[in-house]
Amino acid sequence: MDQIIHNKVRIKLKTYENKLITNSCNNIINTINKTEAKVFGPISMPTRRKIYCVLRSPHVDKDSREHFEIRIYTKIIDVYKPSSKTVDALMKLNIPSGVDIEVKI
Repeated sequence: MDQIIHNKVRIKLKTYENKLITNSCNNIINTINKTEAKVFGPISMPTRRKIYCVLRSPHVDKDSREHFEIRIYTKIIDVYKPSSKTVDALMKLNIPSGVDIEVKI
């Protein structure tokens, strides 16, 4: 039952808040370390910025504009030699609602 499922599992996390992603990475790493699998990461990817330009008044002042920015933080965690206990522990893990998780096996 404790056989190796696959050689590597890659977990990719995305969020709009920096504190959420660090807390969820720490939770994931702590649960993986309890199951004796090898962890590589978290690796911080470059922060993506989306900038939106909005006119302040639609009729008269076309030169008056506001800029809004959304930052997307991403981190990658690689798990080498995961066992069935590791996968079960990751499935039971509670992660905040603002974090998007993508798991590749």
